[in-house]
This record gives sequence, C-alpha cells and structure tokens, in this order.
Amino acid sequence: MSEAISPSAAAEERWDVIVIGAGPAGYAAAIRAAQLGMRVACIDKSVDAQGKPTLGGTCLNWGCIPSKTLLDASHKFVEASTGFQAFGIEASDVSINVAKMMAQKDAVVAKLTNGVASLFSGNGVAWLPGHGRLHGHCAVEYTPAAGDVAMLAAEHVILAAGSAPIEIDPAPLNGDTIVDSQGALEFDATPQRLGVIGAGVIGLELGSVWARLGAETIVLEALDEFLPIADQRIARDALRALRGQGLDIRLGARVIGAAAAQDTVTVTYQDKDGEHELEFDKLIVAVGRRPYTEGLLAPDSGVNLDERGFLYVNDLCATDAPRVFAIGDVVRGPMLAHKGAEEGVMVAERIAGHKPLVNYDCVPNVIYTHPEIAWVGRTEQSLKADGDTYRTGTFPFAANGRALASNDGAGLVKIVADAETDRVLGVHVFGPQASELIAQAVIAMEFDASAEDLALTMFAHPTLSEAMHEAALGVSGRALHMVNRRRA
Repeated sequence: MSEAISPSAAAEERWDVIVIGAGPAGYAAAIRAAQLGMRVACIDKSVDAQGKPTLGGTCLNWGCIPSKTLLDASHKFVEASTGFQAFGIEASDVSINVAKMMAQKDAVVAKLTNGVASLFSGNGVAWLPGHGRLHGHCAVEYTPAAGDVAMLAAEHVILAAGSAPIEIDPAPLNGDTIVDSQGALEFDATPQRLGVIGAGVIGLELGSVWARLGAETIVLEALDEFLPIADQRIARDALRALRGQGLDIRLGARVIGAAAAQDTVTVTYQDKDGEHELEFDKLIVAVGRRPYTEGLLAPDSGVNLDERGFLYVNDLCATDAPRVFAIGDVVRGPMLAHKGAEEGVMVAERIAGHKPLVNYDCVPNVIYTHPEIAWVGRTEQSLKADGDTYRTGTFPFAANGRALASNDGAGLVKIVADAETDRVLGVHVFGPQASELIAQAVIAMEFDASAEDLALTMFAHPTLSEAMHEAALGVSGRALHMVNRRRA
C-alpha cells in the first residue's frame, strides 16, 4: 500500500507532475502519468470517518460507490420481500439490519480506497495527504495535516479538486435532521418520514434507497418538469414508475424554509396551489453540486474561473496558466466520475507528447434507480428545438424475453438517428441494467455507427441487449417483435 512521504522529502524532489485531488479524475491522471515514466505526486486532503487520510475522493468515499452499495442492498430487500413470490420462492418475515448494511457499505469503500493506495504504490505515485494550493510557475504550496508547510516545484500541475454538495439558505444543514448526500449515506435507522429536496440524480437515488427500506418519502422538486435533461418519453415513464414504487414526487414545489426541532424538521414549500408544510424525521438536501475551489488558487496562480465558478479550461483541459491543467468536477461538463477519469488520462498523455481527445458527445449518463435510466448523445427534444431532422426507433422490455423471464419488463430502449445519414445521434434506455446496455450505444457512437449498423449486428438470444437491436430495427420500421408504424 502507498505510504505518505514527508513534506521535506517532497520539497526536495523535482516533480514532473503534481496532481491536486485524488478522486477518479486525479488518481487516474496520476497513475497514467506515472505509467508514462513521469515522477508524480498526488495531494489530497480527504480523511475517513476515523480521521485517517483516504484516496478516491467523493466517488469512492461518499458518492458513487457507497450509494450504489445501498441501492443494491435496498433493491435486494424489496426483491426478497415482494419480488420472489412470482418465482414461487416463499420468503416470510424479511427484515433489514441497517447497521449490517452500513458495515457492508464501509467494507466496500475500504477495499476500493485501499486499492487506489496500492495502485499508487505499484506505479510509483507519491501520496501526499494534506492540502495543495497552486502558485505561479507551477509551484504548489503543500500543507500536511501535521508538520510544516512546504513549497513543491513541478513541470506540470493538474487540478482535480472535485466538487461539494450545494447548500441552500432555506434548509441549512445541521448534520442531524437536515443533511446533504453524504449524511444520507450514514443514517443508523430508516426514518419513518423522509423529505428530499431535489428530484435529480442524487435525490432520486437516495430517495429510492430509504423508500425501499420503508420510509414514507416525499421528493420536492422546484422545476415543473421531471428530469428535463433526459429524453421526455423516458422521463415520463420513469416518473410514473417511481411514483408507483412509493416515491411521492412533487413537481413545481419550491422549498422556502426548514425549521429543525429536536427530532423532526418542518419544511415549508410553495406550489401553484399556495404554501404548504410537511414534517419529516430527516430531510436530505440534494440540489446538485458545485466545483470545489476554496483555497485552491493563490492570487498569482494565473488560473481563471468562468462565470459559473468552474476553472476555465479549453477543450484539452488546459487552463490560462502555462503547464497547468484542470479536470473533473472542477471544470465544465457533466460532473461524472468517468468523464473526469477520461480527462485525467487525456491530460497525462498529452503532457507525455501524445494526442488523445475526449469525445464529449459520447459521455454516458446513468441514474441508478430501478429500473435504471441511462442515455448518451442527443435527445429528441433538443433535435426538434434545433430544427434537425431525425428518425426514432423504440422497443419495450415488456416484449423482451429475457426481461420477462426475470420479471423485470418495465421500460424501453429508444434510438434517435439522423434522418438523412442514419447516424446514431442518441440512445436512451429506461429499464433493467440500463447502465450496462448504454455502453453498447457509446461504442456504436464512438465509431459513428448508423442505426443500420446496429440492426445488422447479431445479438445473443435471449438477452436484454436484444431490445437495443429491435430499437435499431425500429428506426427503419423493421422491428421483428412489435407492430411497426413504418414498413421497409
């Protein structure tokens, strides 16, 4: 496992690359740069619940990984409670031990964060726990948790400081009854009544976890439209399904206040019908994330911010300061671990003289509810707004043999293709294993595939992937397992 080195030893080194931040963007950049023969140091100030330095950033410690562990655990609980009967499996008195569920989550997190430390050690990346601040000419001020401040010199610096939950004035966090996404991953019991502010990715996932475990869950969303970034058909079907699972999603509901008492919190919100009050045991504030830049830049750093508070970079993630790059959540684009990791690899390889690019038109998005929601590329509504001509093909999982065999037939696949060239412009999936199926679409789009290319590809039977095949056939009205609107 990688061991931290002292500030004095770090200051004596001449580093080829210093990375500030060890989340998926930062650690990917550090490891790839080291693989390419560079001397690399990675600074990160994260500590775990015991106060020990940890790698992996928000994703591994307080985001992607722990939330998916709880999502899978809660889904298994629902399956055992109500889903097994369809297969003749009789399970009675099914219960959930929240403490054991949390212990499993913590064990998964520890395994993966320790894995990053091992990768650092194996690749020769120096791990510097503490705070990093960029000065001019690629000088980095390193402040360890204990010890003297040191100034480190580097040929190149990569800023990967990540993001933090957005806080809102009407619902100030108190770490007990009003929490952010991190706090929602640490409940020691299922709340009876749970409120969630925000029906985006984080709000829907965390709301789903605790609703499955028995919490009466109300999600308050200020926007009148549900998931406007997703395909409208997919969003509509997802809203219906999630409401059917017990999530009380209220659109056009703007929270204007939250008053915490000893064990409860009273939330006031406004909608088209006026002002309302709700009482909850716990309230999760999940209204998005912001780039984390506090203390990152000295006045002479030469790095500028854009109008939204992100570090300004060009298409190659270069900042305005020579030999300084920025990647991940702290720069423009979707705040996704895989997007940041690809940027980290790109920057490391460009420093080494290679010429890779990140294709921002092919970044997959996933919401890990059940059914899952995933998409890549353009939506039908965006194409229509731009006046572009297109054709669509859809196929429901209700007509897919593998989905029905698994008693998991909700949702559909939708493919959007250019009307003239037939090139795939976007793929949208709502259904079982959408997070895995969307990779097929990403690969196809990376190779500029047409819907016809997918239609001519052989898919194994019976598989969920056949829904992708049928949707591609449907673009030209040739789907085999549903009545076609167009015939070709």
